[in-house]
Order: sequence, then C-alpha cells, then structure tokens
Amino acid sequence: MTDALIRYIVLVDAHAAAWGLVFIVFFMTIESSFIPFPSEVVMIPAGFLAARSSLLLGMPAGDAALAIVAGVAGSLLGAYINYYLSKHLGRPFLVRYGKYFFLKPDKLERAEQIFRDYGPGTTFVCRLLPGIRQLISIPAGVSRMNLASFTLWTGLGAGIWVTILTLIGYSIGATTAEKDYAYIVHHGKEMLKHNLVWIVLGCAVVFGTYVWVHHRVMQSKDGAKSPGPSDADEVKDEAQKTAPSDADDESNPE
Repeated sequence: MTDALIRYIVLVDAHAAAWGLVFIVFFMTIESSFIPFPSEVVMIPAGFLAARSSLLLGMPAGDAALAIVAGVAGSLLGAYINYYLSKHLGRPFLVRYGKYFFLKPDKLERAEQIFRDYGPGTTFVCRLLPGIRQLISIPAGVSRMNLASFTLWTGLGAGIWVTILTLIGYSIGATTAEKDYAYIVHHGKEMLKHNLVWIVLGCAVVFGTYVWVHHRVMQSKDGAKSPGPSDADEVKDEAQKTAPSDADDESNPE
C-alpha cells in the first residue's frame, strides 16, 4: 500500500510550491480519520521538500514550520470527523456498520479498552502509536469527552508526531541528493522505527509528570478550600450564640 501511495506523492511534487500545504492538510485529514493512510507517506516527503525549499516560502526553515502547521491542522480535522461521528452515531452503530468503513470490531474494542484503562490522556500518547493513532478519537467521541480537552491532547500528540516525521524528512533532504520518494519514505520509516520506543517513552514520562503535578495541585486547592478545625469551631460557637435558648423560650410564652 505504501508504494502505491508513493506514486501519487510523486505526482504532487510538481505542484508542491503552489499546492503543497493544501495537499498536506488534505492527506493528513484522511490519515487522521477512519480511512487507513500512513502519515509517513505525507509528512516525511513534506520535510524533504521543505529542506529543498520546494514549498510555499522557498525557505527551508519557514517551509518546514508551515508543513508542521498544515500537518497538525489536517490531523485535527480528521480527529474531529471521528469524534463527531462517534458522538452522534453512538457505539451500537459503529459496532454494526463500522466494518464497512475500515473499522473492525476488534480494533474498536481495543481502542475502547485503552481509553477505559488510561482515560482521556490516551488521546495524547496514542497519537504516537501506529494502528491506534486514528482510532483513539472514536471512544473519545462515544464517551463525549470534553471538546477543549480533546483538542488540546490530540493537538499536542499530533504536533509531536508531525514534527518528528517532518524533521526526519528534513534531515534526509539536507544530507542526500537523491530524490527517489520510495527511498525517502522507506529510509525515513526505518529511522522512525529505531527511535519510536524512546519517543513514546519520553512522551509517556511527560504526560505522567503532568498528571502527577495536576493531581498535587488539585489536592492543594481542595485542602485550601476546606475549613480547618479552628474555623469549624468558630462557626459552631457563633451558631450557638445566635440560637435562642430553651430558657428564653420558657420565659417568653406566647
């Protein structure tokens, strides 16, 4: 499948300067939705073209930055498609008809299990995992995850993934004169494969640190809001002072 898609990327190369960013958004939207499409075929060549000053600005660093922005935008659009379809259609529909849209029940169950076990933060880490990257948006939609949180975590995960792929392509473009897209993609995928475990571990550590800090901060806020023993005693004493006594009630019969 990858080699078949590479042939289409070669056709896009001729129009990269004018339409390259549009193509990146379009193909990354497809990649991030339920349609199987490897992002490596899009973003690694995009980084390569950026290194060759072949995109909109004609400047390597500027073209690479624009490629990353376009890639993240496409990733979010595709994720929103999954999110809203899942939110409005519901799980029964996806289980029954998902197989007609490249969504097999076992893949859906796997994504749901990961989401149940690890919570909304999986929309961040799973954006770096092939095979589950696109599908994790589905249980997020079914569970009606807060849209702002979904956008934040999905955008961060997609941003890291897109940046890594773009930089891989950029490094290939900066160090080789060969312009064979099959070589570029396959070589880039090999580079990614050798370093993916460290990338995922690094992101997992960052996410775990965030969760720990967030938990501690929330605990501190809850502790600050709850009244201490002295405050409670003062409230109790004040209530006793203002409450009428039984003796007053007897001395003032109606």
